[in-house]
Amino acid sequence: MDIRKLQKIVVEALEDIKAKDIEIINTTKLTALFDRIVIASADSTRQTKALARNVQDKVREAGGEVISVEGEQTGEWVLVDLGDIVVHLMQPAVRNYYNLEEIWSTTPARRGRLLAEAHGE
Repeated sequence: MDIRKLQKIVVEALEDIKAKDIEIINTTKLTALFDRIVIASADSTRQTKALARNVQDKVREAGGEVISVEGEQTGEWVLVDLGDIVVHLMQPAVRNYYNLEEIWSTTPARRGRLLAEAHGE
Protein backbone atom coordinates (compact mmCIF):
# COMPACT_ATOMS: atom_id res chain seq x y z
CA MET A 1 0.00 0.00 0.00
CA ASP A 2 1.21 3.51 -0.82
CA ILE A 3 2.77 5.18 2.25
CA ARG A 4 0.62 8.31 1.85
CA LYS A 5 -2.56 6.26 1.71
CA LEU A 6 -1.54 4.22 4.75
CA GLN A 7 -0.60 7.38 6.63
CA LYS A 8 -3.98 8.95 5.85
CA ILE A 9 -5.82 5.82 7.05
CA VAL A 10 -3.86 5.84 10.32
CA VAL A 11 -4.48 9.54 11.02
CA GLU A 12 -8.19 9.26 10.23
CA ALA A 13 -8.49 6.20 12.48
CA LEU A 14 -6.83 8.12 15.30
CA GLU A 15 -9.02 11.18 14.78
CA ASP A 16 -12.15 8.96 14.82
CA ILE A 17 -11.40 8.03 18.43
CA LYS A 18 -10.25 11.56 19.40
CA ALA A 19 -6.50 11.00 19.73
CA LYS A 20 -4.60 14.05 20.90
CA ASP A 21 -1.37 15.65 19.69
CA ILE A 22 -0.89 13.47 16.61
CA GLU A 23 2.67 13.73 15.32
CA ILE A 24 4.04 12.20 12.13
CA ILE A 25 7.79 11.81 11.78
CA ASN A 26 9.45 10.90 8.49
CA THR A 27 12.23 8.44 9.28
CA THR A 28 13.31 7.53 5.74
CA LYS A 29 16.68 9.25 6.19
CA LEU A 30 17.17 7.87 9.70
CA THR A 31 16.45 4.15 9.35
CA ALA A 32 15.63 1.56 6.71
CA LEU A 33 13.30 -0.30 9.09
CA PHE A 34 10.23 1.91 8.51
CA ASP A 35 9.30 5.16 6.78
CA ARG A 36 7.12 6.91 9.35
CA ILE A 37 6.45 7.05 13.06
CA VAL A 38 3.04 8.24 14.18
CA ILE A 39 2.73 9.26 17.82
CA ALA A 40 -0.55 10.14 19.53
CA SER A 41 -1.81 10.62 23.06
CA ALA A 42 -4.89 9.24 24.77
CA ASP A 43 -6.63 10.25 28.00
CA SER A 44 -7.04 6.73 29.40
CA THR A 45 -5.90 3.16 28.95
CA ARG A 46 -9.33 2.40 27.54
CA GLN A 47 -8.90 5.08 24.86
CA THR A 48 -5.37 3.92 24.06
CA LYS A 49 -6.64 0.40 23.45
CA ALA A 50 -9.57 1.70 21.39
CA LEU A 51 -7.21 3.76 19.24
CA ALA A 52 -5.00 0.73 18.61
CA ARG A 53 -7.99 -1.43 17.70
CA ASN A 54 -9.41 1.23 15.35
CA VAL A 55 -6.07 1.66 13.56
CA GLN A 56 -5.83 -2.11 13.07
CA ASP A 57 -9.42 -2.40 11.86
CA LYS A 58 -9.16 0.50 9.38
CA VAL A 59 -5.84 -0.69 7.96
CA ARG A 60 -7.17 -4.23 7.47
CA GLU A 61 -10.40 -2.90 5.89
CA ALA A 62 -8.25 -1.03 3.36
CA GLY A 63 -6.33 -4.21 2.52
CA GLY A 64 -3.26 -3.40 4.61
CA GLU A 65 -1.38 -5.67 6.97
CA VAL A 66 -0.83 -5.35 10.70
CA ILE A 67 2.55 -6.90 11.52
CA SER A 68 2.22 -6.88 15.31
CA VAL A 69 0.78 -5.08 18.32
CA GLU A 70 2.55 -4.60 21.65
CA GLY A 71 1.38 -3.21 24.99
CA GLU A 72 -2.36 -3.83 24.78
CA GLN A 73 -2.33 -5.54 28.17
CA THR A 74 -1.52 -2.38 30.11
CA GLY A 75 -2.65 0.25 27.63
CA GLU A 76 -0.17 2.87 28.81
CA TRP A 77 1.84 2.57 25.58
CA VAL A 78 0.51 0.55 22.67
CA LEU A 79 2.65 0.07 19.57
CA VAL A 80 1.03 -0.94 16.28
CA ASP A 81 3.55 -2.10 13.66
CA LEU A 82 2.22 -1.65 10.13
CA GLY A 83 5.54 -2.31 8.41
CA ASP A 84 6.17 1.07 6.75
CA ILE A 85 4.54 2.93 9.66
CA VAL A 86 4.95 2.32 13.37
CA VAL A 87 2.18 3.83 15.50
CA HIS A 88 2.84 4.73 19.15
CA LEU A 89 -0.27 5.38 21.27
CA MET A 90 0.68 6.70 24.68
CA GLN A 91 -0.63 8.10 27.92
CA PRO A 92 0.63 11.72 28.32
CA ALA A 93 2.99 10.90 31.24
CA VAL A 94 4.58 8.04 29.31
CA ARG A 95 4.87 10.17 26.17
CA ASN A 96 6.55 12.98 28.10
CA TYR A 97 8.95 10.59 29.80
CA TYR A 98 10.14 8.79 26.66
CA ASN A 99 9.93 11.87 24.39
CA LEU A 100 10.08 9.94 21.12
CA GLU A 101 9.69 13.15 19.15
CA GLU A 102 13.10 14.30 20.34
CA ILE A 103 14.73 10.92 19.71
CA TRP A 104 13.41 10.82 16.14
CA SER A 105 13.55 14.59 15.70
CA THR A 106 12.95 16.26 12.39
CA THR A 107 12.11 19.87 11.76
CA PRO A 108 8.68 21.00 13.01
CA ALA A 109 7.78 22.34 9.55
CA ARG A 110 8.37 18.92 8.03
CA ARG A 111 6.15 17.22 10.62
CA GLY A 112 3.41 19.76 10.00
CA ARG A 113 3.57 19.13 6.26
CA LEU A 114 3.30 15.36 6.82
CA LEU A 115 0.19 15.86 8.95
CA ALA A 116 -1.34 18.06 6.22
CA GLU A 117 -0.56 15.37 3.62
CA ALA A 118 -2.30 12.80 5.80
CA HIS A 119 -5.45 14.88 5.49
CA GLY A 120 -5.11 15.03 1.72
CA GLU A 121 -4.29 18.75 1.77
